This record gives sequence, C-alpha cells and structure tokens, in this order.
Amino acid sequence: MTAIKHALQRDIFTPNDERLLGIVNVCKAGKKKKNCFLCATVTTERPVQVKVVKVKKSDKGDFYKRQQTWELRDLTEVDAKDASKENPEFDLHFEKVYRWVASSTAEKNSFISCIWKLNQRYLRKKVEFVNVSSQLLEESVPSGESQSVAGGDEDALDDYQELSTREEQDIEGMMEMCEYAVSNAEAFAEQLSRELQVLDGANIQSIMASEKQVNILMQLLDEALGEVDTIEGKLSSYEEMLQSVKEQMDQISQSNRLIQISNTNNVKLLDEIQFLVNYMDLSKGHIRALQEGDLTSPKGIEACINASEALLQCMNVALRPGHDKLMAVIQQQLLFAELRDTFARRLTNHLNNVFVHQFNHFSHFKMTIPQFYRSSCLSLPGHDQSSTLSQHTAEMSLPKHSPLHRDLLRYSKLMEWLKNTHREKYEGLSRTYVDYMSRLYEREIKDFFEVAKIKMAGTTKEAKGKFATLPRKESALKQETESLHGSSGKLTGSTSSLNKLTVQGSNSRRSQSSSLLDMGNMSASDLDVADRTKFDKIFEQVLSELEPLCLAEQDFISKFFKLQQHPTVTPPLAQPETEEADGGMSSRIPPQAEHRQSLSSEKDLVRLMMNKIFQSIETELNSLIALGDKIDSFNSLYMLVKMSHHVWTAENVDPASYLSTTLGNVLVTVKRNFDKCISGQIRQMEEVKISKKSKVGILPFVTGFEEFAELAETIFRNAERRGDLDKAYVKLIRAVFMNVEKVANESQKTPRDVVMMENFHHIFSTLSRLKISCLKAERQEAKHKYTDHLQSHVINSLGQPLEKLNHFFEGVEARVAQGVREEEVSYQLAFNKQELRKVIKEYPGKEVKKGLDNLYKKVDKHLCEEESLLQVVWHSMQDEFIRQYKHFEDLIGRCYPGSGITMEFTIQDMLEYFSSIAQSH
Repeated sequence: MTAIKHALQRDIFTPNDERLLGIVNVCKAGKKKKNCFLCATVTTERPVQVKVVKVKKSDKGDFYKRQQTWELRDLTEVDAKDASKENPEFDLHFEKVYRWVASSTAEKNSFISCIWKLNQRYLRKKVEFVNVSSQLLEESVPSGESQSVAGGDEDALDDYQELSTREEQDIEGMMEMCEYAVSNAEAFAEQLSRELQVLDGANIQSIMASEKQVNILMQLLDEALGEVDTIEGKLSSYEEMLQSVKEQMDQISQSNRLIQISNTNNVKLLDEIQFLVNYMDLSKGHIRALQEGDLTSPKGIEACINASEALLQCMNVALRPGHDKLMAVIQQQLLFAELRDTFARRLTNHLNNVFVHQFNHFSHFKMTIPQFYRSSCLSLPGHDQSSTLSQHTAEMSLPKHSPLHRDLLRYSKLMEWLKNTHREKYEGLSRTYVDYMSRLYEREIKDFFEVAKIKMAGTTKEAKGKFATLPRKESALKQETESLHGSSGKLTGSTSSLNKLTVQGSNSRRSQSSSLLDMGNMSASDLDVADRTKFDKIFEQVLSELEPLCLAEQDFISKFFKLQQHPTVTPPLAQPETEEADGGMSSRIPPQAEHRQSLSSEKDLVRLMMNKIFQSIETELNSLIALGDKIDSFNSLYMLVKMSHHVWTAENVDPASYLSTTLGNVLVTVKRNFDKCISGQIRQMEEVKISKKSKVGILPFVTGFEEFAELAETIFRNAERRGDLDKAYVKLIRAVFMNVEKVANESQKTPRDVVMMENFHHIFSTLSRLKISCLKAERQEAKHKYTDHLQSHVINSLGQPLEKLNHFFEGVEARVAQGVREEEVSYQLAFNKQELRKVIKEYPGKEVKKGLDNLYKKVDKHLCEEESLLQVVWHSMQDEFIRQYKHFEDLIGRCYPGSGITMEFTIQDMLEYFSSIAQSH
C-alpha cells in the first residue's frame, strides 16, 4: 500500500500541486468487483482545498488515472455501517449516496479518521459520522509506529515546510564555501553551530541596544491610548445628540409620507368623481328629448337621435371596480334604464302608427283591377269596354314606395339604437313592418299581374273580342280572371305548325288550334310574330317592374333595420311562423329555433324578410308563365331568354339576394316549360298520321322545325343560355330525322325515296341558310341522305321506260358474272344476236320519247311544288339515262364484237327528248 501511495503521489497528485493524505482500496457494493482507490488530498497552495478523488488503474496499461473528484465540503454524511463489529462497508453521502466495500476494516477506519481530521482542521463543517467508533474521532492521535498511516503522514506533513528558491540558493552557496560539507558532515555541522551562536549573540546585543527606543515607543502608545479614550467620549456624546435628531427626522418623514398618501388619495378620488360626472351624466335637454321629444319633425328626430346616442354611451360606460356599489351610480343606472324603456316605448308606438298610416294611405288610393274596371265602365256608358280597359292599363307599372322609404329612413339611427338596447321591441317592429308591407305588396302585385295577364290574353284577336264583350259586373270579371289563372277550364294557345301534325292533303298542313276559355276558335296564323313580340314586351315589362321594386325594398330593409353592419344577429323573422285566423303570424319563437337563428347571417335575415314581404311574387310569376305557355308554347323561348338575362343581372349584383334566388327558382319553371315544349313537339312528331289518298310532300313537322329554328335564332341572339337551345336543337333534329324515315316507310301514295329526298332537301336548305353551328354534323347528314335518295329514286324510275332492254342486259351481265367469257355470250341461246336485235327494235326513238314523257308525268305527280325539285330530278334522270346508254353500247361492243348492232336512237336524240319534254310541261 505504501508503494502504491508513493506512486499515486508522484504520478497523479504532485503534477496538480496536491498532497495525498489518506487512501483506501475499495470496490462498489453489490456489483462486479472492480477495484479502485479513494484518495483524500489537499492542495499545496492557499486557500487549501480538500478533495476526495477516485483513482482507477487504466485498462490499457499499468498506470493510474483520475476518474472522479468530489469536494469535501459537499460531503454531508459518512456511514460506517457498524461501530461495534468489523464491517468493510461504508457510505459517503455527496449529491447522492455512494456505497463502497473496503479491502479491509483497518483501511476503512484509517480513511474515515483521515476524513474526520481534514474536516476538523480545514472546513469546520458539521459532517455526520454515523456508526463510527468514538476512538476514531479523537482530535489528537499518539505518534509512534503504531500510529495509522494517515495520521502519521498528517502530523509529519504539518511540521514540514518546503524550502524556498532563495533558501536553496543560500544552502548551495554555503556548501560550496565548505568543500568538505559533503565528505565530512560533522565538521560542517559544527561550523554551522558556531556561526549560529555568533548570530544569536549579535541578536541579543541588538535587542539590548534598542530597549531605550522601545520604552519611548511604549510611552507614545500610552499617550495615543489616552487620546483615543478622549475621542471615544466625544463620539459618544455626539451619538446621543444625533440619536435625538434621528428620532425627530423619522417623525417628520412619517408625517410627510402620510401627507403624500392623503394627496394621492384626494387626486384619485377627484379622478373617479370626474369620471362618473363626465361619463354618467345625461343633460336635461337629452332627458327632455327622450321623454317628450317630437318624433315627427326633422329637428325633433335629430334631438332624439342625439339623446339616444348619449344615453347609450352612458349605459355602456365601463365602470371601474367598486363603482357599481355606489348609491349614486345605482340611482343613475336606474334612471337610464327608465329613460331607455320610456323612449323605446314611445319610439315603438310612433313607428307602429307610421306603418299603419302609410299602409292606410296607400290602400285608400289603391284601386284594384275589378274596381277600376267597374268604375271606368259605369262612368262611360256606351263606351267600348275593351278600349277603356286598354287605355287605363296601357301604362302597366307598379306603385313606387320611395316616399315611404324616405320618410322611414329618418328613423334608421333610432332603429339601430332600438336594436342595441331593446331587442324585443326591435323584433316586434320588424314583424309589424313585414306584416303590413306583405299585405300591401300582395294586393299591388296581384293587381299588377292581373293587368299583365289580361294584356297577354289580349294578344289574340279572339281573346280581344271576347274581352271586349265582358259583362260589367265585377263578379263576372273575377270569374274570367280566375280562369286566366288556370283554376277552371283548359287554357291552351296555338303552338305554330310544329305542334299540328295532321296531314289532310297533298299540300294542306293546317295547324291545330284550341279554345281559349271557350271564346272561339283561333288559328296559328293569328298568333304571328307581332303577337309574340307583344308578349315578349309585356313579359319584359313585368320583370323590369319587379326588379327595381325588389332591389329598392331590400336596400331599404338593410338600411332601416341596420342589417349590414354585424356578421350575425338573432333574426326577428327566422322563426317558424303560424298563420293566425286574421292572416297575421305568431310572435312566439321556440327556444331551439331561436338558437339556430342566432347562427344565421344578416344576409339570410334580409332574404327571410323579403320572402315574407314578397311571398306572392313567385306564385304570380309561375301563374303568368303558365298563362303565357298555354297561349303559345313558343312563348317559353321568350321567357327563357328574358328570365335568364334578369337572373344573370341579379346574380352579378348579389348572388344571395332575394331577387336572385326568386328569379332563379322561376327560371327553373321556365326551363321546365321549355323542355316540356320540346318534348311535346317530339311526341307530336311521333304521333303524326299521313293520308293514304294524297301525296306526302314536305312534312308539317319539317316546316315546323324550320319555323321553330328561325324564331329561336331571332330570340336567342346574344342570349346567355344558348346551350339550352343547342340541346333542344339536337333533340328536335334527331326526332325529325327519325320520323321522316318513319313516315317514308309508311307512305303508300308517295314513293319512300321521294319522301326522304324532298324532306331532307328541305332540312338541308334550312340548316344551310340558318348556319346553326351545333347542327353542322346533322346538316351534312341531311345532305348525304338527300343525295342518296335522289340517286335511288332516279335509278328506280329509269328502269321503266326501257324495261325489256334493261332486263336483257342484266341477263348478259349475270352470265359474265357466272364465268362466261364476254365474246361467248352471243352463243347463248337467250342472249344471241337475234334476241338482241329483237329487243332493240322494240325501242325506237318514238317509243323511247313516249316512255320518257310518261316518266316525267309520273315524277311530277309524286313531287311537291314547294321544293321545286322536278327539274333537279329530271336533269339527274337525263344524266343517268345517258350513263345507261353508254353502258349498253359498251356491253354490245364487248359481248357482240363485229355484229354492227346499234341502238335505234343516239345520245343527241336523247338530249332532244329530255329537253322537249321539259319544255312542253
């Protein structure tokens, strides 16, 4: 252990200016036995630092290395486990507990004793030594060989002082002066002893010589002590005097602090009072305006607005903590609440009276159509009733409510105040306004649409004549008006020749007609372009009147009820409504419905109010659309274009507005009627029946499609919904194609090829003239079908004038097709030269011309005059006849070479025949 100790001192601690005082060989408790050394060290420099170092032997060599270091001042407890029995285990409590097992109990006790001594000498720190024998904790340990290694080293090292550099140099100089110092140590020691004695004698003499000076110094010290006592006495007196001054200053300071606190409290109190006075004081003028202010004059309204805003500011002021407990504040709040309730009640009653007055005002001057009609008829006896009605309804327009809106907008700021302070009264006013205005608008809109329906029904001559003889009684007119709504009878208008498909003769295509409330028969010719244009103008006027009316009302509602400032509010009219017996609605809102309504946006609230006010617009528009569709199904084209344009305009202004939503719903109905019109045309095409006794000619639905296309192209020019028309075109043209073939197959009087040729030629001409872009493929198909059936008809017709000659050459071609060589055909019995000459002699030029003349008459009989295809067909027959003639000559030249057989007529003869026949007819 001593060798290890010296090795550790030399290799580890000396380079770090440390001294090794205690060492113990240990291993950690409870783990694999890995030995290490715990070393107690102190530094050589001041201040002394005491450490416990863990040293372990390196795995790669025989040298030792420092592994972990603890400061002894961090040690809190040493536990020796057992003081009475030998136990090598002990614990050191630093930042955590380290458990060790020493190689022997003696080494453990020696190390613990070294720790105790170092703590007592350098640290004086209270370290707990638990389960340690009291013998180990003695401060002085006897010296001798029996002393522990650690204790002996400590005492020896305490007496040892290392030589300084100068001392080493002096010793070396002295040893150089005495050359025998090394060889004869005793002589050197004796010399040093003699020199020391000389020095001691010199020191004693020096001390004795300085005794007088010491006495003088002691006297001076006594005098200085006396002066110090004098000064201390004066300082004590001064201190007593200053103590009284200090007490007085403390009193003055305390008084000043109390004065400052009082001033601070007074300033804060004044600030609180000024705050309450400034923000919770309502002037007498404002109080008088709220209690008695005039709500009819502009000045009075302005005063009420200013007073209500001042009251709202006073009520919404943010009180500071504790203000709500002040009696004056409580009384002021009660006054504000009373003023708020009083003014809210006055404002609500006044606005209710305004609503009732304005409603009665408009109702007094509003005259319904039956009343207006009756008064006009009674005031002008003998006057033509139709002219009187048309004169008074020529300017078809809805009443304007801008004066009412202008008067009510003066109260918009008061409505905003009511909305923020009295929600229930605000909602009640909203319901009252909606109730009155819905009844007013319902009456005005109903009368407006009655005029529009009468003017629409008057577009037909029969309708005009019927309405001109209407009875004067209001009940009769009401019955007729209800009929126009479709409540009784069947109101069906002529729908042009496209709807009338009964073919009654070769050139007759009369349109079907139906009754208009049993008021006489009308033909399709009566509903001409002028009538449809008039209907278009009426419908456009209806939409043009409704649009500004709805926009103005919606703008007024937003401004008057202040529904555009906040993202969400509780809508006053969003609740499910129950109709009362008198036509009103219940004001009770279910809690669940009210919770859902609070999530609605203000735009939704505006739309809900508009729906209640204008609840009859959509119904009246649908009724008007139904009437227009029954008068003439083609009116759906006009309505689709106009309605689409107005929907597009409304969506550009506000896609979520009431007008946009309502017109969008009505547009769906118009589109449905348009589709129904197209489906009806297709269904009537499929139900067409042709006459068995007359030629077919151009089918009525073909000319009907032409009329439809011409009208649609005029109506849909620059329209927004061109795509709907293109889809209808495709459906109609496919149905026309299919039913033309169907009629051609069923035709008995007119050949199938003629029916197909004429109708597809007409279709091709129509599509080429109108240049409908979506029907390019159908136009080419129509041209192809027309050309094919023209060629087929020409070929079939030319087989009759030279029937035997055709049969003969068909037999010749059949033999060649069977494999008979062309030059050997003449040896066939049925097709020899004699048989050929016999057949040719049967068709001299005169007979051929006669046959062609009969053919011309037959072709003329089957063709209709409208298409003027006779010359086209005749010219095609001429070309085909010449082609057959050349073909016959070619067969004669190949199958009967050198026979000299030729036809009885030439090509020039044929040209003359065709020309003379055409000119003669």
